[in-house]
Amino acid sequence: MELTSDPELEVRFAESAHRMLADLVGGGAALGWVEPPSRDEVAELLGHVVSAVQARDAALRAAYLDRRLVGLGYWLRYARPTHRPHADLEKIAVTAAVHGRGVGRALTAALITDAREAGIEVLTLDARGDNANALHLYRSLGFTEYGRLPGFVAVGERRYDKVFYMLDFRQRGRPLPPTPARLRPAKARRTDAGP
Repeated sequence: MELTSDPELEVRFAESAHRMLADLVGGGAALGWVEPPSRDEVAELLGHVVSAVQARDAALRAAYLDRRLVGLGYWLRYARPTHRPHADLEKIAVTAAVHGRGVGRALTAALITDAREAGIEVLTLDARGDNANALHLYRSLGFTEYGRLPGFVAVGERRYDKVFYMLDFRQRGRPLPPTPARLRPAKARRTDAGP
């Protein structure tokens, strides 16, 4: 399976993703883990996402700076048959070293474009209520809040709201956000070497 057009980066992707996600979670990032994920957890997650990409039920994007992974994001189509026209933006992760440089915006915009081009009708996401920068980013890209669970996210003794956002592509006349050339999708394909 080819994830990128650069085989050297492809080989290092899972390890780079693990290191990035573990560092972010260790620093308190709201990515769904309380403790930094293990290598196996990240490898299993990425395997699931890549399989879904092959089935045209997901999109995965990665951002590099000087050949170093600095961000990743993905969405997955809902599995429930009655929800199949829709997808959930599950992770946008950007290393602290490049915060404020537009990497998260570029990844999210590219994933929005992928969803729209895949025929997704509604793209949803949820975020921790104290993640003001992420919530601002999502609103600026056209997402609207459709619900909130007060004090739902538990991190030790602390509690945070879980905020739900949606981007409805069924509304006519909504322009696609621009996709930077450096984030154009790579084609996933099988090789004779196996999956």
